[in-house]
Amino acid sequence: MSGQVHIIGMGVISALGETVSANLDALLAERTGIGPIARLDTRHRGYLPAAEVRSENEALAARALPADPRSWTRTALLALIAAREAIAEAGLAPRGQRTGLISATTVGGMDSAELIYPRFFDDDAPDEVLRFLGTHDPGDHSERVARELGIEGCVTTISTACSSSANAIMLGARLIRAGRLDVAVVGGADALSRFTVNGFNSLMILDDRPCTPFDRDRRGLNLGEAAAYLVIASDAYVEAHGVPTLARVSGYANTNDAFHATASSPEGEGAFLAMQGALRRADLAPTAIDHINVHGTGTLNNDASEGRALVRLFGGSPPPFSSTKAFTGHTLGAAGAVEAVFATLAIRQGVMFANLRFTTPLEEAPTLVPVLHTREEQRIRHVLSSSFGFGGNNTSLVISAP
Repeated sequence: MSGQVHIIGMGVISALGETVSANLDALLAERTGIGPIARLDTRHRGYLPAAEVRSENEALAARALPADPRSWTRTALLALIAAREAIAEAGLAPRGQRTGLISATTVGGMDSAELIYPRFFDDDAPDEVLRFLGTHDPGDHSERVARELGIEGCVTTISTACSSSANAIMLGARLIRAGRLDVAVVGGADALSRFTVNGFNSLMILDDRPCTPFDRDRRGLNLGEAAAYLVIASDAYVEAHGVPTLARVSGYANTNDAFHATASSPEGEGAFLAMQGALRRADLAPTAIDHINVHGTGTLNNDASEGRALVRLFGGSPPPFSSTKAFTGHTLGAAGAVEAVFATLAIRQGVMFANLRFTTPLEEAPTLVPVLHTREEQRIRHVLSSSFGFGGNNTSLVISAP
């Protein structure tokens, strides 16, 4: 395995906006995308906070322009919009290239499939209901997006809870470094659904106010929906096509501490090993990291576990860090890719994004104080971005300057 993995294109749609530039503007202005649920048809509408993409499905379809918009779920539409933006920036023509699409999700098309359940056994169930039967499969969105983009090589789907799209980026980077692909579209998408809202509510880890990651008085997370993709490429592809490099995927690692189905180990063993492994892959000492995009969900368990892992790896004064989930909510399978885009923006813009609404340090790690307000004109060479999922599936990426 050899060579570098270059990021040559990015696309994102989230509650902050429907393009990379719109997301950047919101981050710089410290403008959150979290508010009371307004679009999702749920009994929690109007009071439980979440981070929703504002456009309805019809508007998303008009923008995504799938060849046949019927039976496209919200997850798939979000994915296609973000992937198209990434490919446009990269100037990528997938056909004829050794191109892969590695997409991630947690709920796939459940946002649409769950709606047909009450009608499934009705003799008179209308076609517009039944046509969503096959979209429940997480891989449905990947196959649809690949067909629309003309990607005919490696197409696969990853679903490892909250680390899903970070793992998609890692797999794409490994395939490029192994010489199996020249270029890959990597990332993930998830739409809000009643299943996820009620599921997380049953775990009693949703906050009924905008979340406060890494704060002593945190009460839980806010869910969000988003899609984000990066186009990554080999040295040979970048040289042959003369495309500029936005950043590099220089390090990555995945661990599984298997402590609990829905909780991280108290001491953060898996998180520590993932971060340590990503640094080792990048051949960097901890002191080389300029900024950390922490997983930072705002739950009691996650932030305490991650905080202990940070102190163990970096000592009492780690590099400046923040959780952008205070802006976007927890976008589940899309989170790792959304935050990889934000890490790349941090490097390109020389900026560290704020950790909104923080007031008091953690009891478990009292020396940890995140970035409180946007810091501009920063020299950032290496960003560590982590995504830690249910079941103890932990992934860390190092995004580095060109």
